[in-house]
Amino acid sequence: MNGSALIGLLVGLAVLGGLFAGLERAFRAVPGPGWWQRADVRTDLAYWFFTPLVSRAATRVAVGATLLALVWASGGSVDAVREAFASGRIPELGIPATRGWIRALPFAAQLLLGLLVSDLLGYAAHRVFHRRPLWGLHAVHHGSPRLDWLSSVRLHPINQALNRVVTAVPILWLGFDPAVFAVVAPLFTLYAIGLHANVPWRFGPLRFVVASPAFHRWHHTSADEGQDKNFAGLFPLWDLLFGSFYMPSGSQAEHFGAGDEPVPAGLWRQLGYPFRRPRPGERLAAEVV
Repeated sequence: MNGSALIGLLVGLAVLGGLFAGLERAFRAVPGPGWWQRADVRTDLAYWFFTPLVSRAATRVAVGATLLALVWASGGSVDAVREAFASGRIPELGIPATRGWIRALPFAAQLLLGLLVSDLLGYAAHRVFHRRPLWGLHAVHHGSPRLDWLSSVRLHPINQALNRVVTAVPILWLGFDPAVFAVVAPLFTLYAIGLHANVPWRFGPLRFVVASPAFHRWHHTSADEGQDKNFAGLFPLWDLLFGSFYMPSGSQAEHFGAGDEPVPAGLWRQLGYPFRRPRPGERLAAEVV
């Protein structure tokens, strides 16, 4: 990681940390210490720096390899995609089949359609991650016992890479303007940060149109409450259509964690957690409050 990237991460942490500290103090949904005061904050701070350094690189490799495989299988220009990724540009696949009606749409229409398609694919992938054998990877994200904006960065790199392959590759492959992906990817990342905030916002009648913090925080409760509900990252439409919408009136989600999953505390143990059986007496992430 170069110096400018590190400075950017520190500035981002300071800006977002200050913003959400103020919001969560003024509109706190669940009483308790501020995000910077909770006992397991060091784990999420480690993820804040680990993700750009390692997870983003793994994600880039996974997306690039998938695109290369698709291009090779369809007889397209593998060299064009390889060179695009080597130069850091979003690849123009150069395949006539991907230059159909989608690319002919105005950019605003492509952006809206891209958001819908990406969110639908993300919804489907999210449901799959809640089932074996992938739940072990995703349980790491659910292991936070106190949910706030910084909890959003607690993602296993394989979980993140697979999710990005599912949501990003179709956008690039179907012929969307590459700039659509350049907008959609960071938008979902930033929006996910807000969804985890310790605020009670439901968005009133818009709660059926746009995902709210109250909507997503139910998703981080136990399996007996809303853990297998509210999978959408942006549009609750998918949960409404597929019967997984859950937003009880007059109450807020208060208890969080991965349930009976023995997710250990600490970054390195969490990275290895999906690949080993827990040792007897191992400390759970849910115990760190």
